[in-house]
Amino acid sequence: MSLAADPTRSPVFIIGAGPAGMAVGACLQKAGISSTILEQSDRVGASWHRHYERLHLHTDKDHSALPFLPFPREVPRYPSRKQVIDYLEAYTHHFHQNPRLGQRVVAARYGNGCWQVQTQDTHYQAAFLVIAAGYNREPHLPQWPNQDSFQGRMLHSSQYTNGEGFQGQKVLVVGFGNSGGEIAIDLCEHGAEVSMAVRGPVNVIPREILGIPILSIGILQRKLPTAWADALNAPILRSTIGDLEPYGLRRFPRGPLSQIHQDRRIPLIDIGTLALIRQGRISIHPGIESFNQGEVYFKDGQYSKYDAVILATGFKPKIDGFLENAGAVLDENGTPTSSGQRTSMPGLYFCGYYTSPTGMLREIAMEARQIARLISQQAHTETATGQS
Repeated sequence: MSLAADPTRSPVFIIGAGPAGMAVGACLQKAGISSTILEQSDRVGASWHRHYERLHLHTDKDHSALPFLPFPREVPRYPSRKQVIDYLEAYTHHFHQNPRLGQRVVAARYGNGCWQVQTQDTHYQAAFLVIAAGYNREPHLPQWPNQDSFQGRMLHSSQYTNGEGFQGQKVLVVGFGNSGGEIAIDLCEHGAEVSMAVRGPVNVIPREILGIPILSIGILQRKLPTAWADALNAPILRSTIGDLEPYGLRRFPRGPLSQIHQDRRIPLIDIGTLALIRQGRISIHPGIESFNQGEVYFKDGQYSKYDAVILATGFKPKIDGFLENAGAVLDENGTPTSSGQRTSMPGLYFCGYYTSPTGMLREIAMEARQIARLISQQAHTETATGQS
């Protein structure tokens, strides 16, 4: 890592000005510790600006607010993408946060008793480093045989805005997560003929049960062993979701909570996708086998011609793209192995990398408070013992 001669110093540097980074900054401020937030884009909450227009939170606003500032009363229970963006901007102004925008971190390493962070043009130095860059740093783009021969449009969900340009077209959505489910709805609403390629078995849960947000139920059950909670919920899910196998969807061998904890995958929170499948407006196919010009071949030997393929195949954090000598704190995919707590590297914390059954924004809020508490304790201990 090439270092400038005169580094810019701060007690804490936070990488990322999304919900996690802003929440940590606010909690540190409340603890009396100044911090500097580095953001590679030109705005706060950049990933929310890039999301497709139809996006809404799948978790209710009462359990999705960041620390010390609730969503406005006039915002509905499940805020839209635009309302989340407005909230993040209001959060920034409320805490007088001024992230350093346009600062793309190219390297970060621990050396000489502190963290050395290099952006494209500036060298930073701090005792503590919080990485809150989010899961959406790099799209996950699977590859299939003859994919380059596809003659239609192929785009990742991060490039999808709305369904206006797909009216009257045959569109295949690859993936059955929450982005894929909502994009499929959006395409139907814009008059596309929609199919979904679903590679493996799935869990589906309703957004609400008897008017109660599913997140609230998850919070009530959070102290139960996951297997017990899944067993308790199974009859309710059978009555609300029903049997999906007649529609081509295989049931996941474990319950939703076990899937989250063991596989780090969030089940589809149904906001209307299943109704469209049952109505025959969305057809289900197994995973993709290969491409042949305009045709897509599936694992069951069937094939069909499509005008467009949308890859709702998720993202990778790719922290190993800039964090050096970090094998002890990242897994083989460059994803942090812990979040919201101390790591084995001095002064290093991650926020927003735990797949929570009770909502990512709620988890971020809890992690931000915990990180601020731990940094405050360590900073005060070092001051009391005379350490720098």
